[in-house]
Amino acid sequence: MLTRRLPRRAALLTAAALLALTGCGGMSAGGKSSGGDGKGYVDNDSSGIARAKQADRKSAPKVAGKTLEGKDVSLAEFKGKVVVLNVWGSWCPPCRAEAADFQQAHTENADKGVQFLGINTRDATQDNALAFTASKGITYPSLWDPDAREILKFTGSLNPNAIPSTLIIDREGRIAARVLRAVTIDELRSMIDPVLNEKA
Repeated sequence: MLTRRLPRRAALLTAAALLALTGCGGMSAGGKSSGGDGKGYVDNDSSGIARAKQADRKSAPKVAGKTLEGKDVSLAEFKGKVVVLNVWGSWCPPCRAEAADFQQAHTENADKGVQFLGINTRDATQDNALAFTASKGITYPSLWDPDAREILKFTGSLNPNAIPSTLIIDREGRIAARVLRAVTIDELRSMIDPVLNEKA
């Protein structure tokens, strides 16, 4: 049984190391965010936001687990809504800087069919993460993912391989946009609104 666990443990340690390298700041605002073959989305050199064309989007993985409060949550349960998925840690200064803008955007879009979901990672304890959400007035749920198991499920060009990262998931459960750094309220609106206004 031990030998079966070792490859998974090695993968988790590798993921943690990669997140540590790219973590807390990720790429600069002016950097390119392309990966893989670069097909299916357009790099925006001025903002670092990558956007997938509607016809070329790939489905998000089956992310699921417990929230910081211990409730079951899954990405699949939000199908039919636009989902804003934010990877964060309480120890991360850019995450602290963007938190108020995320809560504001959540409040603005609460009645428009938009669901916000955090993925908290690399925090030493849930208490640290809960203290963060309480201090920032965050009212939307966050999945507790200390070992990045759920983050590892994302593959391909538009994966959240930095902390903070933000993905926009369309109503069909496909990844529509990604950014690998902290964002402002205006940038969040620029990512959410086009997907929210799409016709099926």
